[in-house]
Amino acid sequence: MRNLAVILFWASVLVAVTFALLPHPPRVPGEPSDKIQHIIAFTVMAGLAAAAFPGVSKWRLMLWLCTLGAGIEVFQAIPALHRDSEAADWLADTLAGGAALLAAHGVERLWRARQPG
Repeated sequence: MRNLAVILFWASVLVAVTFALLPHPPRVPGEPSDKIQHIIAFTVMAGLAAAAFPGVSKWRLMLWLCTLGAGIEVFQAIPALHRDSEAADWLADTLAGGAALLAAHGVERLWRARQPG
């Protein structure tokens, strides 16, 4: 199961980075706003990261996701990509990733508390 989570995590990172750096990314069904797309992407990546790397602290995963979000925004500032770099996008990434990792931490604690002995 963990191997599947690792594969899905890296696939989600690849999709998110690809969509973020394409000059004209494909339309998303329902056409959610840019911020909603950021929130969905980083919530999914954070949840998959928690499942894929259970031995890694949530703080370290959060740092990695924050760095990824910041890196995306830096690359989006390259004029040739015709994308907009916004600090608010990075903030959305950070808050969504943090909320998902906090939820994962809570689930893990509940799971451990219910395990016998």
